[in-house]
Amino acid sequence: MIQPADIREWRDQDVVDEQGRKIGVLEAIYVATSTDEPAMATVRTGLPTRHRLVFVPVDDAVVGPGYVKVSYTRSLVKKAPSLGMDDVLPAEQEGAIFQHYGKTYQPGPGGGRQLARR
Repeated sequence: MIQPADIREWRDQDVVDEQGRKIGVLEAIYVATSTDEPAMATVRTGLPTRHRLVFVPVDDAVVGPGYVKVSYTRSLVKKAPSLGMDDVLPAEQEGAIFQHYGKTYQPGPGGGRQLARR
């Protein structure tokens, strides 16, 4: 699992699937607001002139020399909810990300955001 202290070191590293196939490049980490632990990452994918950010859970991620390996297939990640490079994740779209990966979504404290970008 990615530790909070490691986050800055792994930005801009390749993100690969469980079989080592490149998905994209790690852009940012989102932490759970209730625990401040890494929960999701955004991965920069697409053509150089048409990048987008897709979300992937990092609960079982493993880091290696020059890569971050996630426990999801490349095709599943590529179909995940995405953002434009300069967009911000709207709170009402958080649930769709969790649903895409078959995870339970519970809004953060007071019904607010569950994810915060770090």
